[in-house]
Amino acid sequence: MQRILIFAGTTEGRNLAETLDKAGFFCEVCVATEYGREVMPEGRNLRVREGRMGEDGMEALMRQEHFLAVVDATHPYAVEVTEHIRHSAARTGLPYLRLSRDTKTEPEGAEHMPYIRYADSAAESICYLKELPGNILLTTGSKELSLYTGEPSLRDRLYVRVLPGLESIAICKEQGLPGKQIIAMQGPFSEKLNEALIEQFEIGVLVTKESGHAGGFPEKIRAAEHAGIPVIVIKNPEKDQGDTWEEVLAEIRRLSEAAEKSEGGTTDEGAAFRLEAVSESGHRKPDMHDITLVGIGMGNPGLLTGEARSAIAEADYLFGAKRLLEAVAELKKPDAVQKAAYLPGQILPELKDIQEKQRPAKAALLFSGDTGFYSGAAAMHEALKDALAAGELAGKLKICPGISSLSYLAARAGMSWQDARIVSTHGKETDVAGVVRKEKKVFLIVSGAEDMRKLAGELTASGLDSVRLTVGYQMSYPNEWIFEATPKECEGLCEEGLYACMIENPAVRLPDCGKDGCMALPELSACVQTDAAPYNGPLTPGLPDSYFIRGEVPMTKEEVRQVSLCKLGLTEHAVLYDIGSGTGSIAVEAARLSENLTVYAIEHKEKAQELILKNAAKAGLTNLKLVAGEAPECLAALPAPTHAFIGGSGGRLGEILGCLYEKNPNVRVVLNAISLETVAEVTGLIQKLPICEEKIVQLSVERARRAGGYHLMQAENPVYIFSFTFSESMRQTEGEEEKGAENAR
Repeated sequence: MQRILIFAGTTEGRNLAETLDKAGFFCEVCVATEYGREVMPEGRNLRVREGRMGEDGMEALMRQEHFLAVVDATHPYAVEVTEHIRHSAARTGLPYLRLSRDTKTEPEGAEHMPYIRYADSAAESICYLKELPGNILLTTGSKELSLYTGEPSLRDRLYVRVLPGLESIAICKEQGLPGKQIIAMQGPFSEKLNEALIEQFEIGVLVTKESGHAGGFPEKIRAAEHAGIPVIVIKNPEKDQGDTWEEVLAEIRRLSEAAEKSEGGTTDEGAAFRLEAVSESGHRKPDMHDITLVGIGMGNPGLLTGEARSAIAEADYLFGAKRLLEAVAELKKPDAVQKAAYLPGQILPELKDIQEKQRPAKAALLFSGDTGFYSGAAAMHEALKDALAAGELAGKLKICPGISSLSYLAARAGMSWQDARIVSTHGKETDVAGVVRKEKKVFLIVSGAEDMRKLAGELTASGLDSVRLTVGYQMSYPNEWIFEATPKECEGLCEEGLYACMIENPAVRLPDCGKDGCMALPELSACVQTDAAPYNGPLTPGLPDSYFIRGEVPMTKEEVRQVSLCKLGLTEHAVLYDIGSGTGSIAVEAARLSENLTVYAIEHKEKAQELILKNAAKAGLTNLKLVAGEAPECLAALPAPTHAFIGGSGGRLGEILGCLYEKNPNVRVVLNAISLETVAEVTGLIQKLPICEEKIVQLSVERARRAGGYHLMQAENPVYIFSFTFSESMRQTEGEEEKGAENAR
């Protein structure tokens, strides 16, 4: 196994050791402190040495084992240590590679900061500090701390940020600094955290090293700019910038290939190839790429969160729809690149190209509203996570939420929204009236004026003209309009733009219907609203018979409906055929259970069809559809059913059941029979059908009627309720059994 000696102490060193370990190299990693050992990643082929070494110790280590190369990944300000490593490598004849950090990063916003002063050393920075008032945030570490504490005029003004290792804290204590002046934290630090520390400790001047992206240098500069305080930057003392990450990997690859070709050069062939595969797979490089999904709220930049503003201001690349890019144009950096794109398929190739061609960059992906509220951010986040996991991208992924249309409208209208049902009509048919009928408060996302007019007409047609709408038009824009209206008033809206609305239904009073001692149970007919108003009882089957408009058409009675619907076992998003629908009582009962159900009332008699339409309109149902025709012929054009109720078959029960099976071999069926002839027919058919979960129930109902001061029971005709589920697997099993019997014969 080829061996590499790494002198670490920086993010670059840690990442290099991790990359080489994955490629199958053995890495001897030297760190100066206990903290350096703690942050070193674990690896199968990593060995960490802790402790400071002089030049003699380094040379002895290099001679101790056969190393392919020595990599110096120490801090750019550790000039003396770098010289010792370089000299030791030269004396032992080992290839020396200097993995250095790019610190020549022009601080973003520097042109607006006349108070950035560059110093060649800590001593020169102290001269500047004597001239500047206020507390000092010293972010240069503990190594030269004694120079600052040695100045009486500076000691009490110092707030030093050091690594949270015992050695760093011990140095602070040795220099007489109290705990309140020591900030022991591990970076990198965000701009916001830097700003918070500046505010917390009332900092008047910041001192930093020229440490590049990896050292959080740009974040410090921007934080100081926002706080309006001067910055003293101690220049990088390293004259030779050394080798880049790519150059170091390329040289190790070359050395590895040469060793494999030489006689006895290595016992692990293929290490160079694996290194190339690992380094090109997108493994994280020393500096981080940042990818942030930003919710920009309703469109007014003034409503952006502070976090979102920072993400936009710091971004090197901005992606989003054209109107979103225009909305934040004044917040971006002058040199930021804008790209009008918002789909994963558009943005992922761009991000990959950016990361392949340049140093780490920050990208902000803009989305309207809130990232977690009907936003394209969800799909983008999943796509980015997959790309990161696959190694196609590298970096940190973050989401900054925005203000949603829901929270904005509620705030502007002075109402709460935690009890609102949220519904969207974008790209799908939604039974809005069905939701409003059951919910006290509904928030609806719509597209424009046409949607609002359509909504108003639907609510009016469903007998919901008494509901109140709180409408938001062009929210957050200069022409914003928040108003209350009735459905009728909204039918005349013509102003084009973005709309959202909150619909409140005062008729919803569950569980109390508002009458003394009444809990809105369906059997209490005094609580049942009639004619134009929909029934507002609990969401269970069991509308009273008196609720339906009947005429002379037969109707499945109340108790039979309840049992039949329970036997159906309807589920969310089910498709139900009510065959021989009659007055539509089964169809209405089913459709009102959930707006996500689709119910087809199938009836060939004209009088019955009229009653179905009247009862559907009375209940305000838009998910109940009348199919005028005779089964099974009229079933051909319908979507496949998940459930079917057969109340009447016109003597064609066998054909209907065969059609249902063809459309869905696993359909659930419930059918009712009164005459003994029908019972006999059904019993004979189900013995031949591939079914499971077969149940037969005879239901006899007696109802009390008043006779003077007495109650007498009056019997209804007994009803047989058959329920079963077709089973494709049952047919296959029966076929196999028949084939086996035939073979036996």
